[in-house]
Amino acid sequence: MENQTFAEYILSEKDWIKKMEIMYYLNKRGNIFFDNSVVFKTELLKLFLDNTPELNFDKNMMITACLVCNCKKVNNFTDMNKIKTYAKEGAEYLATLGFDEKFCRICEQINRYSGSEPREPEADVLELIDQFGGMLLDRPERIGFKVDEALVLLEYRNLKGKENRYLDIFKHFVNRMEAIKV
Repeated sequence: MENQTFAEYILSEKDWIKKMEIMYYLNKRGNIFFDNSVVFKTELLKLFLDNTPELNFDKNMMITACLVCNCKKVNNFTDMNKIKTYAKEGAEYLATLGFDEKFCRICEQINRYSGSEPREPEADVLELIDQFGGMLLDRPERIGFKVDEALVLLEYRNLKGKENRYLDIFKHFVNRMEAIKV
């Protein structure tokens, strides 16, 4: 990693499993958020991107963004001020690691609290992954939702009155995956 920024280092790694390993060690070394929920959401994103080639996103960049966008998230879900500022603080931190302005804006827009407009297309995808994936997982205050319940909550509660250009594609993807018998 000599003479290169952290951003250049992790973006140059094309293997998504090795990217997660880098994040694991960065978490141990630094003060960033990285837990099993990040791994789960990254795997969900990879599955979504692999099954929707028509979206034509840079998969490497998107996976990296999914891994780092919650870097300043906290485990205390009761501190509403921190919930509203962690994405912006994370984007500012990512800029210090060498990520470009667009990448940082995508990460900041994972939620809509900062009011950053116009929204990047990639941010709409990360928003879906972050919210849907989060609803599927157990939390201290509740058990995870079933897939169909999470889809309904995503559309009619979390995104009610908000435009997410990939919601219909994402719902179709989830329904296709649910229909696969293992």
